[in-house]
Amino acid sequence: MDSSQNEGVYQPLIQPHGDGTLPSPLSESRNGELERVLSDFEAPLFLCLRKATIIESKLLFKLAAPAVIVYMINNFMSMSTQIFSGHLGNLELAAASLGNTGIQGFAYGLMLGMGSAVETLCGQAYGGRKYEMLGVYLQRSTVLLTLTGVFLTLIYVFSKPILLFLGQSPEIASAASLFVYGLIPQLFAYAMNFPIQKFLQSQSIVAPSAYISASTLFVHLLLSWLAVYKLGMGLLGASLVLSLSWWIIVVAQFVYIVTSDRCRETWRGFSEQAFSGLWSFFKLSASSAVMLCLQTWYFQMVVLLAGLLENPELALDSLTICMTISSWVLMISVGFNAAISVRVSNEIGAGNPKSAAFSVIIVNIYSLTISVILAIVILVCRDVLSYAFTEGETVSAAVSELCPLLAITIILNGIQPIFSGVAVGCGWQKFVAKVNVGCYYIIGIPLGTLFGFYFKFDAKGIWAGMICGTFVQTVILACVIFKTDWTKEVEEASKRLDIWSNKKREVVPE
Repeated sequence: MDSSQNEGVYQPLIQPHGDGTLPSPLSESRNGELERVLSDFEAPLFLCLRKATIIESKLLFKLAAPAVIVYMINNFMSMSTQIFSGHLGNLELAAASLGNTGIQGFAYGLMLGMGSAVETLCGQAYGGRKYEMLGVYLQRSTVLLTLTGVFLTLIYVFSKPILLFLGQSPEIASAASLFVYGLIPQLFAYAMNFPIQKFLQSQSIVAPSAYISASTLFVHLLLSWLAVYKLGMGLLGASLVLSLSWWIIVVAQFVYIVTSDRCRETWRGFSEQAFSGLWSFFKLSASSAVMLCLQTWYFQMVVLLAGLLENPELALDSLTICMTISSWVLMISVGFNAAISVRVSNEIGAGNPKSAAFSVIIVNIYSLTISVILAIVILVCRDVLSYAFTEGETVSAAVSELCPLLAITIILNGIQPIFSGVAVGCGWQKFVAKVNVGCYYIIGIPLGTLFGFYFKFDAKGIWAGMICGTFVQTVILACVIFKTDWTKEVEEASKRLDIWSNKKREVVPE
């Protein structure tokens, strides 16, 4: 990199507004304190590590705690919709689970994946102090995701024949399609929510989203109760309320962006640049989508394959309950995922390679410890978990049998999302997508099909085989991440920012 680039990347402070306020919150690490501590070779190693751990823990939990709350509340909204549906009957539970986990899960993975391009670019641009580009990235992503939502609507409209083609029973497919129709408005809420969410997270602004999600949850529960039980709207009413709740979150977050002083420098109004360079932005978004979609869809395959077993209703009910619990617990790791993505992208954008590497180590320790504790709790409570969803004793026994696999999944989920967050922060989506294809779809799904259908292990076999794929993927990413040259990642981030900021600088060849 030339000297002008170095000055742009390593400049320690930004200028405040006239009233003395800063455009966005600056962390201790943004001022270089963590990097200086890690580079202090004269101080005793123990003291350096202790001080660095304290600094990083404060930065990490300031990001992770509100992010965990946001993801857990948003996930609980979907889970509560399934609970409301489940108390209408086992058929309704299976239908809502198949519609929410199968069809809707497909769309969620695609939209979330495309939205993660904003996470990489905004995080590195914010670390490199190119604030004006954050709002442009937000708008470009929203345009692309809205167009994607139009095409995905066709899948929702034709969900019944799609489910029948995949081998689901006519009764479950018919009920699931009714549930899916009410989720069509949610598609376009996704198109705005994911870019907005990544835009705010990249600036370490997560608490407002937590307050908005918490408030919306109470509204969601009240409206779901009214729609399902008082107005008798059944499955369609439950899904329509879920869509409405997501739109409430989107509107509230956007109002915050346009009115908050904290976004004054990063949101400068609507720009014509949002419609320029869409094809290049689409290619980056597509790489992000492939990476996260393959990962999200992988676990949806467990539910879809379970629908092909001899007793699909019992298999779907028991697996869905376990997957719902797993998804809820996963939100803790997803919160850490968001935090490490921001920490890594901000640090390499600011030119702090040692801080980025140290952040990866600390977040893995915290996430894995919490996951092991929760896995133990799951095993202790294995015989009573299902009664929150349904009153059937047969389903309860099936869930109890699956709990050891659930515990293993929770432990793996304490590590794997963190590695994915590091990949997003660094912009490695294309590489991770290749790893996901091999581990998930060449190893995991074939093994799950073999164990579940050929060896007659049913739902346990399907899930066990797919855990094998997750384990292999986690090991590969661990090896790659802990061999990373973080100084080189800083250089790559600088070149990427120049390209995407439309700066006419000479890019250093690889």
